[in-house]
Amino acid sequence: MNTLHLILYIGEGAGLAAAAGLRPFLPGVLAGILAYENVVLDFTHTDYSFLEAPAFLLALVGVLAAALVAQRMLGSERFETGPLGAAVAGAGIGLGALLFAAVLAQHHRSPWAGLVGGLLCATLAQLAARGLLARTRARLAAGEARDALTVYVDGVSLVLAAIGVFLGPASFIALAFFARLLLGARRRAGEKYAGLRILK
Repeated sequence: MNTLHLILYIGEGAGLAAAAGLRPFLPGVLAGILAYENVVLDFTHTDYSFLEAPAFLLALVGVLAAALVAQRMLGSERFETGPLGAAVAGAGIGLGALLFAAVLAQHHRSPWAGLVGGLLCATLAQLAARGLLARTRARLAAGEARDALTVYVDGVSLVLAAIGVFLGPASFIALAFFARLLLGARRRAGEKYAGLRILK
């Protein structure tokens, strides 16, 4: 039973970490609200209790609003490739690590494993999504649909976070999907490079 519980906890943490890697704001708010209300999550007696503090959650909402305004002004592509996009990406990886660690700490497991696992899960999701977004954006003409892609990613991140919390083991399917996306992108890049070498 302990092994099954551990798999469940790892699934919860991995799902939240991957969701934060996609976009940190809504997964962080969802996890914080659930922990504050003691619904599945509860970080109160851990070193990560700040993740459910109202001030932290309000800060996340404020940063989300500011990011959406900046994205609207700059355009999604310029936002994501600029310093603001890099800051959001870094925050996503960091928050993913903290959420995974908090889940393990809640269940009296080593948070250090969560920090490492969270970094890996968040980075995997972020790299896979970045490649998919680039390919999707290339197929779309400049305009509203192209700029709305980041908003769609926010929605996906929220759904993935909910799946992680309430259906922990299902997170492993999402991670496998991200891994397949990333490997597929690298294989296509390798084939393209090989084709260019042949042409030369």
